[in-house]
Amino acid sequence: MSHYFDVDPPVSSHPGTVRLVLPDVVLDLGTDRGVFARERVDPGTKLLLLEGPAPPPEGDLLDLGCGYGPIAVTLARRAPRARVWAVDVNRRALALTAANAETAGAANVCAAAPEAVPEGVEFAGIWSNPPVRIGKAALQSLLVRWLARLAPDGRAWLVVHKHLGADSLARWLEGEGFPTVRLRSRMGYRILQVGGS
Repeated sequence: MSHYFDVDPPVSSHPGTVRLVLPDVVLDLGTDRGVFARERVDPGTKLLLLEGPAPPPEGDLLDLGCGYGPIAVTLARRAPRARVWAVDVNRRALALTAANAETAGAANVCAAAPEAVPEGVEFAGIWSNPPVRIGKAALQSLLVRWLARLAPDGRAWLVVHKHLGADSLARWLEGEGFPTVRLRSRMGYRILQVGGS
């Protein structure tokens, strides 16, 4: 897991499959070594998909730190007319997301490195299980960069465990001018809604 935020994971490939079961979507997702939560869908990610908001039916949506794509592919299946940007620095993760989207018939997923997302794109919604283990300064820089690209009426939803700093992150976001509320709290995870008034 310590390598999931590398551009090219320094561990050999060992593919696997996990199943994501939601009330409206069931996905068999290809995984691999060197990507986040390769052995099972992370419980925070699943909570966000179960209890976070439904995506808007159209517009540009963002899965920030997509890993092998459980959030991106679910959003794409729920909102087939939307364009879902699945962004990650990890090339292995992006390849898995693209393959998982194709298998799921989610042609509206665009798996892309951060620099490949056109500057003019604004997001109607951002969903993320953010990579807190990259370090506080790097995480804060990452969030400021992408939250600034929310459309005027857009919102972001972040799932973070309280032991990994969810509450202090919420306070920091507020201090940076991003209105933040705790939407849900379950199993130690917080779903934070960012944006709006």
